[in-house]
Amino acid sequence: MINFKCLTVIALTLAGQAGAATYLTRVGDSLPSIARSQGVTVQQLASVNHLAPNQTLRIGQKLQLVGSYAKTTPAPRLSGNTSSNGRVTAVAYRFVGMRYRLGGTGRGGIDCSAFTQATMRQMGYSIPRTARAQYGSGYHVSRGNLRAGDLVFFNTMGRGVSHAGLYLGNGMFANANSYKGHVAVESLSNVYWSSHFVGARRVMG
Repeated sequence: MINFKCLTVIALTLAGQAGAATYLTRVGDSLPSIARSQGVTVQQLASVNHLAPNQTLRIGQKLQLVGSYAKTTPAPRLSGNTSSNGRVTAVAYRFVGMRYRLGGTGRGGIDCSAFTQATMRQMGYSIPRTARAQYGSGYHVSRGNLRAGDLVFFNTMGRGVSHAGLYLGNGMFANANSYKGHVAVESLSNVYWSSHFVGARRVMG
C-alpha cells in the first residue's frame, strides 16, 4: 500500500501552453496514486496525458495535472482574437473527464455539441445547440489553418455532420466522446478522426 503522504511533487509549475501544473514521477508512483493525491480520477489524469488508465509510468516522467488545476482556477474568458492555445485549453480542460450523456447539458453528463456550446459560452461566444447547426456558425477554415478555439466536425453516423469538438492546437482537440464515455482530449491525426473529419468553423474572430 502506497503512503500517499510520502508522494513528493518535484516540479509544480504553471505550464503556459497547457494552462496546468506538472508533476515529475518518482519511484513507486502510479496513475492511481498520483490521481488520488491530487484529488482527481485516474481516468481524468490518464485522459489529459493521453495514457491508458493502467499504464506503467517511467521515473521522471512529466504529467499534466490539469484536473486539479481546473478545480481551483476559474476559466479565463476570451474576446476578440485572443484565442491563445493556453486559454482555450484551460477552458476545455474544465470538462475533461465529465461523463458523456446523449442530450446531456449539465452535471449529469454532456454530449458533444453541448460541450462545444458550453466551452464557447465560457469564452464569450454563442453558438447553436446541435452539431449540425453549429456547422453553420462562423466561417469555414481549412484543416491546415486550424487554430485553438476552432470548432471541428465529423461524420460519425454516415449522414453528414454528427459530431463536434473544440480544437486546442498542436493537432489536439477536445470532445465529449460517447465511445470513451467522457470528455477527452484526442489527436486529430488519429486514424478514426482523420478519416471522419468533415470540416472546421471559426467563431472566435
